[in-house]
Amino acid sequence: MDMAAQHPTAALLLCEVVMEILSWVPAKPVTRLKLVCKSWNSIISHPHFVKLHLHRSPKNAILLFTRAQALTLGEEEKQSLVLTTVESFIQNPSSSLDAQENRHSLHVEDWVSGSCNGLVCVADILFHSNDDICDIWFRLWNPLTGFVSVNTPCLRANVHNSFGFGYDESSDSYKVVTVIPDSSGTVTAHVYSFRDGSWKTINSLPAFLFYAEDNNGHFIGGTLNWLGLRNPRGDDYDWADVTLDMLMIVSFDLKSDTHKQILLPKGIDEMPREEPILGVWGNRLYLLHDYKNTHFIAWQMKEFGDENSWTQLLKISFHHLGVETLFPEFIFENGNIFMLRGRHCFEEVFYDRRDNSVKRINNLANNSYFIAFDYVESLVQPC
Repeated sequence: MDMAAQHPTAALLLCEVVMEILSWVPAKPVTRLKLVCKSWNSIISHPHFVKLHLHRSPKNAILLFTRAQALTLGEEEKQSLVLTTVESFIQNPSSSLDAQENRHSLHVEDWVSGSCNGLVCVADILFHSNDDICDIWFRLWNPLTGFVSVNTPCLRANVHNSFGFGYDESSDSYKVVTVIPDSSGTVTAHVYSFRDGSWKTINSLPAFLFYAEDNNGHFIGGTLNWLGLRNPRGDDYDWADVTLDMLMIVSFDLKSDTHKQILLPKGIDEMPREEPILGVWGNRLYLLHDYKNTHFIAWQMKEFGDENSWTQLLKISFHHLGVETLFPEFIFENGNIFMLRGRHCFEEVFYDRRDNSVKRINNLANNSYFIAFDYVESLVQPC
């Protein structure tokens, strides 16, 4: 009788021990462990375990969204998503991109709008041929588990829009934000909650225009962040006419559906020749730009939201990098390794500021390009 009375407690303790051990197992093998027995499947599928496992997962992978161009006349354009570790990609980018076992096919109309907690937000875009209008549907996809959400209701927008995808911890909800400026410069944000299954329209955003090649909103600290212009007077502008006081960072809070402005680093004393790049890598906000078209400068916000924490992380000459022009693409190893696109659009330049070394690789000889995102494998499958 004593043993019977103690059995529920012993079973509970055993369950907690198993959960603790399994929470440290990498995501891919732990999915296979669901087949061991019913109790393990129940543990691994439990929302508490999924969150615990995500919290303990190493942040050592990146998501590479690639679009391979047609190589011969009549060949269809193909898109795919490739997952690879940071270490593998730095050592051999070409092999990482070409590895079939890490490749997932996408539709030609698909566009990856962001990655968060192991989920990829994919936009399916249908362009109208007669005007600047498009129809957009979004879905969530977990490449590891194969989970795919139902599509959002269709959002009709003009083609000059920008996406952002992130997680609102306060409501345990994944959200996508589509920001749409009209021809007069008025900006409207449309927010979709995958938990609530509904769109919400947020008006009265500051008049700003997204101009970067990668116009996705950057997720950090429960917010989505874009770099843009104040009072652009429409969706067309001449960069030569832009002044420093027009540049701004807009931060959209997913919890409150409000926005605020984040000031640029005080050390920027003249306009870059080319349009700056905003990015989030390793849970830090970065601002990257050229100086007089002769140097590359990288700023890091050490404490997100604290404008006084902007720090100039790097200033290096194009001559040292062996390029005439460049385009920043990704940052690895806690802001120590910069990946840049070089003189030719298929040439990648890796700069390691720890030893001042430069490595150039012509890794995209198959005539393709890619956009990189932070990514971590997870078991997340939101309702």
